[in-house]
Amino acid sequence: MGEDFTHIGADGSARMVDVSDKRETARVAIVRAHVAISPSTLELLERRALPKGDALNTARVAGILAAKKTADLIPLCHPLPLSFVDVRFSVNREANRVEVEAEARTKAQTGVEMEALLAAQVACATIYDMCKAVQKDMVIGDCRLVYKSGGKSGEFKAE
Repeated sequence: MGEDFTHIGADGSARMVDVSDKRETARVAIVRAHVAISPSTLELLERRALPKGDALNTARVAGILAAKKTADLIPLCHPLPLSFVDVRFSVNREANRVEVEAEARTKAQTGVEMEALLAAQVACATIYDMCKAVQKDMVIGDCRLVYKSGGKSGEFKAE
């Protein structure tokens, strides 16, 4: 049963993939997501005038911490020595949203896609948390891998 699935053993149980024979390579993953916010909340966020304080700096730190904790949260992820994590934001006034981009890098035997995904998602959740006192109907959306490099599968760029 498990021979076709990397995370399922022959008996059907979950298992961590053995990467001991994989080559260590430089790996990068970039994930993008966004938080849709009303114009008035966006203005408060930009002015750092939200009741809870500076949402973007708090979200940046939360995203970096999430990347560092990925193996503690996703059961079958390998703990990785992260060489770089960053979370970047841009305010898109036309679309009334904060665009989030998370990047993770390592030199390891397995990729950092999950670390970048968690960094972006936790940053978005933190923006929600920092803004919820003034708006409850924010929408977190469009979270996806947009770039990865390194490893056997090489480079990936989203359309």
